[in-house]
Amino acid sequence: MAALSATRLRRMHDVLAAHVEAGEQPGLVAVVSRRGETHVDPIGATAFGGGAPMRHDTIFRITSMTKPITAAATMLLVEERKLRLDEPVDRLLPELANRRVLKRIDGPLDDTVPANRPITVCDCLTFRLGIGLILEPSSTWPIQQAMNAIGVGFGRPNPASPLAPDEWLRRLGALPLMHQPGERWMYNTGSYVLGTLIARAAGQPLETFLRERLFEPLGMKDTAFSVPSSKRDRFLPAYEPDAAGTLAVCDAVDGDWSRAPTFPDGAAGLVSTADDFLAFARMLLARGLHGTTRVLSRPSVELMTTDLLTPSQKAVSGFFPGFFDDQGWGFGVSVVTRRTDLSTTPGRYGWDGGYGTSWNNDPREDMAAILLTQRVGFPGSTRTYGDFWTLAYQAIDD
Repeated sequence: MAALSATRLRRMHDVLAAHVEAGEQPGLVAVVSRRGETHVDPIGATAFGGGAPMRHDTIFRITSMTKPITAAATMLLVEERKLRLDEPVDRLLPELANRRVLKRIDGPLDDTVPANRPITVCDCLTFRLGIGLILEPSSTWPIQQAMNAIGVGFGRPNPASPLAPDEWLRRLGALPLMHQPGERWMYNTGSYVLGTLIARAAGQPLETFLRERLFEPLGMKDTAFSVPSSKRDRFLPAYEPDAAGTLAVCDAVDGDWSRAPTFPDGAAGLVSTADDFLAFARMLLARGLHGTTRVLSRPSVELMTTDLLTPSQKAVSGFFPGFFDDQGWGFGVSVVTRRTDLSTTPGRYGWDGGYGTSWNNDPREDMAAILLTQRVGFPGSTRTYGDFWTLAYQAIDD
């Protein structure tokens, strides 16, 4: 029996192609891989107004899909005992030792109490280190003003940041935490911190460790923090809607990702391709195996992809409205906890990127699915996103 229906995959192509033809984005690459059967569908072009045809090896900014890669790299070092999950980060990141914590997140920076305990490696992996992205209208809050003033604010990915990792961490360490370590989930910053932690634990730059320990073993030849000139013919511009809703280029092919960054961003800095990311996804789906080569242990992958948040932590953790109603968080990935529609199977895990990318693995279905676009916006803000996930699941043929 086929794993995927050819007829229903054609339906997927037709619906996604219609979104491209309507101008929702210049093109896309859709991937569905199930039980050894893989369907890769490049649709449209790399740019409006005459871009090259989209290809399976077109290079995209995957932004926050970087987070699970950084988490996997951390687990490589945990398995080697160069890091320990319950260990305070103080040994390698003394900048984050002896934390003070704001009494109120909107209070003055000097109105603090001592942290109840140190920040651990696990806190960084689960985004419970006590500091992160504030999604409320917070520009007047002292902590937000201070972050922006010293260049550690939480905006869009910025490979052009002038701060080296050590300096970024020093500045972050000069600020109080927003919440007690372990108290609640806060997005993003844990992966920034992990990038520097990995580099110090491994004794080499983050990009070198990722290349040698993950990308080369998995054959991810186009995944990196920048796109060299020799590959730029496969790169594409990023588009963002302006105030009138018109899509305009916000990062060109020769823009921010055209040169190596000063700060390799473990939260959102990578570029990749459908082929490359599928290799990473299939390795996790195979519980750490790539062919006959073991990259991670089965228990490591199982821990990474388990919901580790408590009900009380979800109750006080803000993200999008209703986010934690049917999801939890593992190491760098969200984990579905309750079926709410066709494509939400309990145990499904993965993450999206704010520049129009999305990935999930479904162990129950032995399925990995990836959507790559170049339109900046919150996941779910386009019809393409929602339709892709419904169409991926309706293509299951048993």
